[in-house]
Amino acid sequence: MRMTLHTDYALRMLIYLAVHSDRTSTVNDIAESYGISRNHLLKVTLNLRRLGLVSTARGRSGGVRLALAPTEINVGTVVRAMGDGFPVVACMADGEGCVLTPECKLRNVVRAAVGAYLSVFDSYSLADLVHNGDVLRTILDLSAVSNAQGTVAA
Repeated sequence: MRMTLHTDYALRMLIYLAVHSDRTSTVNDIAESYGISRNHLLKVTLNLRRLGLVSTARGRSGGVRLALAPTEINVGTVVRAMGDGFPVVACMADGEGCVLTPECKLRNVVRAAVGAYLSVFDSYSLADLVHNGDVLRTILDLSAVSNAQGTVAA
């Protein structure tokens, strides 16, 4: 099982916003801290806003903030919402199938495995991921400086 890049970026953005909750952040700030694509992160931001997890404001003093407290953001909910439905095998994808689909038991096994995978995420909130927020903030801020100076490859 593999998490999508979109989901990975969404979780990273939420972590960044949680440890920088004292201010509004920009997508550029976040992209520089992680050394990731600003354009991809913009798409992630739009999806997180649509889900009500972040709020955005345009303009000179605009940016991105968490719309909910970290304790109210369930990691499993984010993974489900940002993921691609987890079609681990062809018969689980929309409109797909194989010759065994009518009698195959693999689909049920895979569904159970995906359910177990997601249940681990369900047991955590964003607050659980940022309990060491001071350390994370320092790392992210140092990384942003390094990336801005071009010392770390993106």
